[in-house]
Amino acid sequence: MDALTAFGLLAVTAMLVCYAAEDHSRYFILAFAAACALGSIYGFMQGAWPFGLVEAIWSVVAIGRWRARKRIQSSKAR
Repeated sequence: MDALTAFGLLAVTAMLVCYAAEDHSRYFILAFAAACALGSIYGFMQGAWPFGLVEAIWSVVAIGRWRARKRIQSSKAR
C-alpha cells in the first residue's frame, strides 16, 4: 500500500467513524467535515476530481450542519 492509498483509507475511515458518532456531540459533525476535506484532497491527488469535488461539497454541507446544531444548542441553553 502506497502513502496516497493509506491517506485515502485514513480519510474515509475517519468519515465513517465521525458520521456514526454525530449524535453524541456536535464536534463529531465538525470532525466529519474535516474528514470530508481530507477525502477531497485525496480525490484530487489521486486524479479522481469528481470524487474530490463531491467530498468538498460534503465538507461545506457538514460545516453548515455543525453551525445549525450549534445555534440550536445555544438557544436551548437560554
